Amino acid sequence: MEENLLDRIGFNDEVLSGKPIIRNKRISVETILEFLSAGETHEEILHQFPSLEEKDILACLQFAVKLIKQNISIKNVA
Repeated sequence: MEENLLDRIGFNDEVLSGKPIIRNKRISVETILEFLSAGETHEEILHQFPSLEEKDILACLQFAVKLIKQNISIKNVA
């Protein structure tokens, strides 16, 4: 049976104020996405966070895709 990567992402009100985290660690999805958007490679991120696995990074990306697919309307307010 293939693992669902999104099972690696969770929420815990007592860890990082309830932000989405990876495998109940104190590492947020947001942090990993920020590293990726800054141009860090998967290898560099895994070196900085030795408790992570490649699948954790892929789960963060999958989580972001799922989130952006939600029907959200953002409007500028003057």
